[in-house]
This record gives sequence, C-alpha cells and structure tokens, in this order.
Amino acid sequence: MPLCIAAGALVATLAVESFTLAWTHSIEKIRWEEDWRLAAGRLELVEARIRGSGAGMEPPAGAVLESGVWRYRPALAPLARLRLANSAYTAGHELCFDGRCRPLAALAGGADNEPVEFFACPGGEMDPQRSLRSLPPEGDMPSLGRPGGRHDHAR
Repeated sequence: MPLCIAAGALVATLAVESFTLAWTHSIEKIRWEEDWRLAAGRLELVEARIRGSGAGMEPPAGAVLESGVWRYRPALAPLARLRLANSAYTAGHELCFDGRCRPLAALAGGADNEPVEFFACPGGEMDPQRSLRSLPPEGDMPSLGRPGGRHDHAR
C-alpha cells in the first residue's frame, strides 16, 4: 500500500512500506529520527532515536543507549493520519527512504506554514504522475547508529 503525503492542494504518493521522519531539535540542535511503516492501512511508529538529551528531550523509560544514541519504541497506537507542522521559521522535517533523505518542505511546495499529512493511500492505488520516486535524491541519510550510514528497513 503506498504512502500519501498531502500539503495544501498537493497530494503525492510514495511506493514504500516504511520510511523515516527526521528533524533537528530547534533549541538543542540534536537529531531525532522516527521509523514508520504502513500496516493494515494505518501508520505504525516502530522505533525512535535521539542522539542525546536536553531541553524537554529526556529519553523515556525503557530507552537503550547504544553508541551515543537513545533507542526506544514509543507507546503509540497505529494512526490513520500523521500531521506535521511545516513552519518556515524552524528547521524542517526530512523524509527518508531508500537510504536517502529529502526535505519535507521541498515536497510541500508553496504550502509554507500549512501542515503536511501522511496517510495510507485509499485503495492502495499508486498514481505514477504524482510519485515521489521520481524526485532526485538529495543526499545520503545521516544515520543515528546505523551501519554504513544507510537506513535499512528490511530488518
């Protein structure tokens, strides 16, 4: 089932079963990552990682520190939709898949300060005209404790 991403009037599809959302904390300048997967038409948060702690960023109970990175599984029920802020005033989220990250703001086009929503595409249909797979890669994904700097969803 493909992933749909909506921002303003734009709805794009991405043929992936899993992806990572990444961002840098606006105060502490520490990278956060969340691994998500599509399961039964919903978004399931699989794992989260933080490279440190600070202002409001204490690792939760049960988090494990590995090579300077806190890893944990958030207690969050699967979601029908995930809504993210898309502010022009803070560093934005990155969408990571296939070992590469792309700025989410680039996908939102002119939809600054409008939320971006992720959801399983209705009916599981893929529109090749709106597929994000055709976007050029922005760069290798900076890994938080992943071997070789690549993100491997095939665990």
